[in-house]
Amino acid sequence: MIEQPWQQVFQNYATSSFLEVLRRESPHMMPTPGLSASAVDVPHGTTVLALRFRDGVIMAGDRQATAGYQVASRRIDKVFKCDDLSGIGIAGAAGPAMEMAKLFQTELEHYEKVEGDNLSLEGKANKLSQMIRMNLQVAMMGLAVVPIFAGFDERAGVGRLFKYDITGGRYEEKDYDAQGSGSKDARDSLKKLWRRDMYRDDALRVSLEALIDAADEDVGTGGPDLVRGIFPTVKTVTRSGFTDIGEDEVRRVCDAILKDRTQSEQGV
Repeated sequence: MIEQPWQQVFQNYATSSFLEVLRRESPHMMPTPGLSASAVDVPHGTTVLALRFRDGVIMAGDRQATAGYQVASRRIDKVFKCDDLSGIGIAGAAGPAMEMAKLFQTELEHYEKVEGDNLSLEGKANKLSQMIRMNLQVAMMGLAVVPIFAGFDERAGVGRLFKYDITGGRYEEKDYDAQGSGSKDARDSLKKLWRRDMYRDDALRVSLEALIDAADEDVGTGGPDLVRGIFPTVKTVTRSGFTDIGEDEVRRVCDAILKDRTQSEQGV
């Protein structure tokens, strides 16, 4: 039986992996930057974190990107929606990281359309691992992308989070994690403040405390900017979906944290 042209075209695009289609049909559009980080001052996103709370996971990131010793951007977003039940926080070379986040979102959408069903959270974490591994060549040139992936696992009924290394190694963290230049200070803060089964409001305060602690110690991490009205990006992922926490609420919590710290410094 001779295949019709339309059948051949359908088979070419029937794979559930958008990356495979892109690699085969338009390899020039694959995320392969040609410059090394040593050649230019590449903007880098700094600190992102994720932690579990009673209803799911909360993800947060500061808004600053740096290029060498300069501020490249004060308003970069580092936490992106992947689908209704998962999100990704980016750290590392800002351009490739944002490109990877968008491509990962498209990969999940493509899989859903071809297969007629969503990937499990475990499957999504594995897909992201493959994408990071594909970026290894440019990562070795200094353009590393090291994200945090988190989401709500419908099968288990809990929030889960995963961290990665530049080779695509995937590691699940049970409670919290942070990535980027301020990650050590953020993790130190989370280690002291995180509690199991926290409510949403408590988790929001803890995540902002950790980012402010990181900004105190790490020059690359931007703290709340009261003059310009710039505050961290915070999202939640629960059974109800991926949700933004409004800037007004983030501002109020940041104001309360800074007020408490000012009073503590003054011995009030």
